[in-house]
Amino acid sequence: MADTPENETPDKQTEGQPGLVAAALSASCPKCGTKGMLFDGIAQFAKRCRVCGLDYTQFNVGDGPAAFLTLIIGTIIVILAIAVDFAWAPPLWVHAMLWIPITAAAVIGSLRVAKAALLIAEYRRKAGEGRIKDE
Repeated sequence: MADTPENETPDKQTEGQPGLVAAALSASCPKCGTKGMLFDGIAQFAKRCRVCGLDYTQFNVGDGPAAFLTLIIGTIIVILAIAVDFAWAPPLWVHAMLWIPITAAAVIGSLRVAKAALLIAEYRRKAGEGRIKDE
């Protein structure tokens, strides 16, 4: 697949590709759309797409997804834990056995989707380092 010309719009560039949410859920490559190509580990990006060769190291997703997910999921878990405690008053070990695995699964599962969505959005919007307009 040939590289996309620089003057092509993001809509043309992603024509026929799944939407952002669908692409993030399936970890699709933002260039070729092949499912499952973004990750090499649980939440670690692959170096490049094994189909089209897109270099994923050029994108900088950073820690934004992890920070937001920690706050959002942490809030939800605390509210649920307080509700369970008020309703049934289980011992502390039951809370630990219940909420630690749920929290870990929620963070890891949603981290993959959030990181994939940010990488795909960066690619589709041609985000990058600041550039001087006349270059």
